[in-house]
Amino acid sequence: MTHNADSKAAERYRDMTETPVPRLITRLSIPTIISMLVTAIYNAADTFFVGRISTEATAAVGLAFSAMAVIQALGFFCGQGSGNYLSRMLGAGKQEEAEKMAATGLALSMILGVVVAAASVLNIRQLAEFLGARGGTVEETVSYLRIIVLGAPFMMGQFVINNQLRYQGSAMYAMVGLLCGAILNIALDPLLIFGFGMGVTGAALATVSGQIISFFVLLAGSMHGVNIHLNIRNVRLNGHFIVQIINGGIPALFRQGLAAVATVLLNRAAGVYGHAAIAGMSVTTRVTMFVSSALIGFGQGYQPVCSFNYGAEKKERVREGYFFCVRYGTIFLTVMAVFCFIFSPQIIAFFRNDPEVIAVGKVALRWQAAALPLLACIVITNMMLQSIGKGVKASITASARSGIFFIPLILILPRIFGLPGVEMTQAVADILSVSVSIPLAAMELRKMKQ
Repeated sequence: MTHNADSKAAERYRDMTETPVPRLITRLSIPTIISMLVTAIYNAADTFFVGRISTEATAAVGLAFSAMAVIQALGFFCGQGSGNYLSRMLGAGKQEEAEKMAATGLALSMILGVVVAAASVLNIRQLAEFLGARGGTVEETVSYLRIIVLGAPFMMGQFVINNQLRYQGSAMYAMVGLLCGAILNIALDPLLIFGFGMGVTGAALATVSGQIISFFVLLAGSMHGVNIHLNIRNVRLNGHFIVQIINGGIPALFRQGLAAVATVLLNRAAGVYGHAAIAGMSVTTRVTMFVSSALIGFGQGYQPVCSFNYGAEKKERVREGYFFCVRYGTIFLTVMAVFCFIFSPQIIAFFRNDPEVIAVGKVALRWQAAALPLLACIVITNMMLQSIGKGVKASITASARSGIFFIPLILILPRIFGLPGVEMTQAVADILSVSVSIPLAAMELRKMKQ
């Protein structure tokens, strides 16, 4: 039994360090791209179906998405923090250390999930108003949020196991887990929203049900094959493992957490111009997330290659993978940017066919399409820095797009340009972010070459 496990570990080592990099990344990224697209679809499913109810309901789901983004941020923090460390340990041949980190990362996420759920339920109305709910959207937002936050432990847990499986090179198990939850969510949405007349509450129940199913399917997947088998006896909530999770996960927390803050500020800025403006910006955000999710999935196929080979001292493969991903990511995003720019009115109308919503959304989508090709450099640079353990530099690149540049811009541009200032903010932030990503990437890539 031990000989068989050692043989599989040796086979994985050869696969990760000897397979040609483009072929390896492509193979690993296909299931992660599907996983990310599936996640984006079931994030967008609620918006699509709720869009058939009213503009206020669409706005409410958009407002609640900020809270979901915080939960996701904590899940990615624990998942990527534990995942890239255990991948480096596997690359260095330290199996026991990797097993302890895997169990610790999941345990930490479940604890954080329970704390977030309890705190949110006790202050649900204040939370809805903080997110920007006003007038007719308050009750809708509260109804949706009350259900969503109860699923926080499972939402965080599924992100942790998903990331850990990816970092072990088992992206197929990760994809199947997410796919099961997404299919259930999409099937339940129309049934609960319209069939049982539950409205936004039904949308929230569908989402949480999908997350719970995903969690248990992913947990089962982690117990198969050469994957690290999660065991509560391996949990080590001590300084060493917590520090490693923070170092590897803080960039993800900054990226996702600041995205949540940015969404709150964006909704507040749009709210000045009414429910239709919030709905228009919410739909635009969902659309650009769907497009960028394919790029993120591609980058996630690179991450285990990056961290494993960095740990195995094969840094020329890290460089090769970086340039491969940036090149083809930019080509893909350029094609999608042209499509979104040309068909922006029709894309917005697909989610909410309201002339006021379309008027706001089409302009915002065209602005974001103009800057979309820059995301390849920004995202892949961040993933590379995070995967090789450069926590500070990765945190800077992770914070730039939704924090360092976006937050000041969303406070300034609407005051100068009004609603167009809201619509252009993300595009301007992306242009400024790439000016930070390029020199930080160049610095590390130069070191690897030397």
